[in-house]
Amino acid sequence: MEEKLKISQAVIVEGKYDKIKLSSLIDAFIIETNGFGIFKDKEKLGFIKRLAGERGIVILTDSDHAGFMIRNYISSGIPADRIYNVYIPDIYGKEKRKSLPSKEGKLGVEGMSREVLLEAFEKAKIDVETSVNENPVTNYDLFEQGISGTPDARKKRKALLKALDLPEFLSTNSLLSCINNMMTKEEFLNICKKI
Repeated sequence: MEEKLKISQAVIVEGKYDKIKLSSLIDAFIIETNGFGIFKDKEKLGFIKRLAGERGIVILTDSDHAGFMIRNYISSGIPADRIYNVYIPDIYGKEKRKSLPSKEGKLGVEGMSREVLLEAFEKAKIDVETSVNENPVTNYDLFEQGISGTPDARKKRKALLKALDLPEFLSTNSLLSCINNMMTKEEFLNICKKI
């Protein structure tokens, strides 16, 4: 198992493939903007701003024009000392899953190598530690606690989100990431017993 960088700040990326790529490198709460979807999603923007105030945020968008528009939009209204900007270099090519390169011909976060991404975090001077979570909360734990895949899952999931003061839009993977960054498995199980 490769060691991951443990980052206490929430990490903001554009899309699900960026999140998948980063999940193999870092142990952090990762939130997707759904590209330009963030411009219409006031609840998610509010949540990001709340996270910035509570723990700080790391913004890692693609190095194209769209990525900088998203980065600037999120940054507006958040104090500069609560934001860490991580930038990827301009590397031209196309992602493996795509048939054509992007409009500007640059690789996005998902197309960057592990080494390039780790170097980008290092350049941003973010305090990190290497960690291996030996006992993370898993999808099976959510199922076992009735949070997913059961008849009462929606009700229990809503109660859990409320208990953790998290917004209801979180996907299962985002919820897992958040839980594993906020608490131990034992603490998670204790909260589940109370709801």
